[in-house]
Parts: sequence; C-alpha cells; structure tokens
Amino acid sequence: MISYKFETSGKTRMEHDLLGDKEVPEEALFGIQTLRCIENFDISRQLLSDYPSLIKALGIVKMGAILANHELGLISDEIKDAVVKACQELKEGKHVEHFPIDLVQGGAGTSVNMNANEVIANRALEIMGKKRGEYKFCHPNDHINMAQSTNDAYPTAMQLGLYMLHGEVSQALEKLIESFEKKEKEFDNIIKMGRTQLQDAVPMTLGQSFSAFADAIRSELNRLNRIAEDYLIINMGATAIGTGITAEPGYAEICTQHIKEITGWNITLADNLIAATHDTSDMVAYSSALKILALRLSKICNDLRLMSSGPRTGLSEINLPPKQPGSSIMPGKVNPVIPEVVNQVCFKIIGNDLTVSMASEAAQLELNVMEPVLVQCIIESCKWLVRACNTLRVECIDGITANADHCRNMVEHSIGIVTALKPFIGYANCSEVAREALQTGGSVYQLVLDKKLLSKKELDKILDPKQMIKPTKLVL
Repeated sequence: MISYKFETSGKTRMEHDLLGDKEVPEEALFGIQTLRCIENFDISRQLLSDYPSLIKALGIVKMGAILANHELGLISDEIKDAVVKACQELKEGKHVEHFPIDLVQGGAGTSVNMNANEVIANRALEIMGKKRGEYKFCHPNDHINMAQSTNDAYPTAMQLGLYMLHGEVSQALEKLIESFEKKEKEFDNIIKMGRTQLQDAVPMTLGQSFSAFADAIRSELNRLNRIAEDYLIINMGATAIGTGITAEPGYAEICTQHIKEITGWNITLADNLIAATHDTSDMVAYSSALKILALRLSKICNDLRLMSSGPRTGLSEINLPPKQPGSSIMPGKVNPVIPEVVNQVCFKIIGNDLTVSMASEAAQLELNVMEPVLVQCIIESCKWLVRACNTLRVECIDGITANADHCRNMVEHSIGIVTALKPFIGYANCSEVAREALQTGGSVYQLVLDKKLLSKKELDKILDPKQMIKPTKLVL
C-alpha cells in the first residue's frame, strides 16, 4: 500500500488516461499519471518532495508558460489568474507533499512534468471553485502544459532548481573558506616543516598551510559560480524536439522573458533549440567542477589526517577535536573521523560524476532520456557536499589547535633547512653537510660552523625562520 505525506480519508476520485482508469486519493492534488509513476518507479527512494527547490522551479516554469500563452491570447483571464496563484504557491514552497515520485524514473522526466501539471491544475480548479479532477475547466495537458513538452519544461525546471541548489553549495563553501582563513591568521607565526614526497623540504608557517586550503576551495567555488550561470540558458519553446511544434510564434521569447522577470535572474533562450533539447553539457560541466572540488577537498582532508597523525609517533603538528573513541580494542585511541567521512563524501561525488558523464553520453538523436539519473546524481552530490562542508567546518576546522613548540623543534632539527644555505655556500657544500648530518645525527647548524663555511652571525641571519618562508634578499 502506498503511503503519503498528507492525510487520506480512503475516499477516491476516478481519473482516466491513455492506459485506462485509476482511483486517485480524493485529497491528492496530483492525478493518474503521477499515481502510475509512484507504482512504476520505486528506485532511489529519493522523492521529488524531498527537494523543494525543484518544485519551486517547476512552479516558476509553469507560471512563465501560462503568462506567455495568456499574452498570446490563448488562455482566459480566469484560468490564467488561478494557475498563476497555484504556481506562486509552489514557488513559496507549498504543496511539496503532493510530489511523492522517485527522482530516478524512465520517460525522460515525463512523470515529473505531469506531476507538476496535475498538481497545478487541481489547485487552480480549487481556486476557481471547482472540484479536483474536473479537468474540463482546467486541464493538466491542455492548459498547464500548453505549448510545452516534457523535453523543454523538465530540463528548464531542473536547471533552475539546480541553480537554486548551487546557492546552498556556495554558502557552505564560503563558510568553510572563512574557517580556514581564521586558522590562517591564528597560526600565522607558527613555523613548521614543509614536505614534498613525504620528506622534509623547507620551512613554512602553519598559517600558510591553511591559507593554501582556503585558496584551493575559493578557486573551485569561483569555477562553480561561473559554470552555474549556464543553468540559466533554457530551451522553453522547443517543445518536443526543438522545432517548437504546438507553440505560437514568439512564445519561446515571451515565455523566457516572463521566467526572467519572475526569478530576477539573467535567463536567456538557447540559440539553437534543437541542439539544446538533447544537450546536457551544462550539467556535465557543473558535475565535473564538483568532482574537481571533491578532489581538492579530499586532499585537504588527507593533509589534516597526516598533520594530526600520532599523537606521539606521527607528525603531530595539529590536534583535531576529539569526537569519539576510536577503537573497540585499543584504549585511548581517537581517530580523525570527521576528515575521514568527508573523504568518503568526496569519493561519492567523484563516482556520481562518472554516472553523469555516462548519462549525458547516452543521448540519442533529438533527446537524452537519461536526464533523471543525471539530475539525481548532481542533487545528491550537492546535498552531500553541503552537509560535509558544514560538518568539517563545525566539527573539525573550528576546533583545530597547533603544537607550536613541536613544529618549531622539527624545523630546527631538520636537514631541510640546508636548502636556505645554498645561495651562500653552494650546492656541493650543502650536499656534504646534509649527508654528514644524516650519517652522524648532528645538526646542520653546528656542522656549518665546524666546517667554517659561515660565521655564527651570518648563519643566524640566514636561518632565521621568518626569512625562510618567503622570497628574501639577504646581504651578508
């Protein structure tokens, strides 16, 4: 038995479609085609009702369409007013419980489109003082779907919904960047050893490490922001394959202008509607940008786990906030569970991108029927990313502390500081000092003095840690 997120009395109304008759719950704003979708597709169990931004976008698209058709003289004032009000209610986040269909479905999104058409039609009927299902007064196909096909209404709505979702992604990333930047300032004077290939390299500050983290995320956010703007190029008026069949001349432009005015966004009509109707490159590009972000975020989490390794036999440069006991057998062990879970989210985003690529490649002739799984993957990636960024920020980054004395001690005893001496004593002498220091366990500092390669005053000036973390012109 199907369960709904709204109360039902058990009473039904009879509706008819191409395949026959079905009883629809009396309280449902949706109709027979939505009911068939519920029965046919129990796949991801991620429902359209779980993502209000997509439903808001459907309301916006249908409002733009009805206003365009009214402007062209094809819709009465009474129907236009009722439909606009119903669409406005969707735009305001109402009636989401009447979109109980799985995001992953066959039919290239037809079920999503018809779910919206039926809900808007039935709500408009109520506004007009009619009963739900009295479609002779306001029909899901004849009025709500006028001059449209799933093949233009669905991708347009999904793109606008994803654009809204991008706002959530952007906000989460901005907050994460701010947290990294706070740690950059907090750790600005803490000297540590930089490493390449997990070997000692040259000194840097801990603040510089966190600055690099912030800049990496900022760079990827900027990329996402640029790519997200392509979601605003729509194909309304394309109807079935891009030729505009069943639409009045000028409808595509008028509808696009209405959607632009409703949203306040820079909505534009695609140059070639036939190409736009089967093309999903905007979603592929956004998913690819999410993947690149995931790669960089995962690298950051790897670094956090390495920098906090220990606490006594690892790098132990920083301390992550302890969140839970780390072992059922080893008392006292605490694991870096927050970076670990974010790593796993990043793997999921990377995997979703492959699905997006395959779904886009599967386009045939004038349509890509695989858009539902493509949309679902991007939504899942965005939602998981938002939660992961918020978790990483609140449960980890904000509470990181530094082991400043330990960091400085490792710098002072590192072979890597010999690099700073190369401009003054030459590569060959530096190599000899480094080799002897490694063999004897002696310090680079003392060996340079013993070999009379530099005076103590000169050596102290060169090896001042603050001089080694940026380009510096030293005169001895």
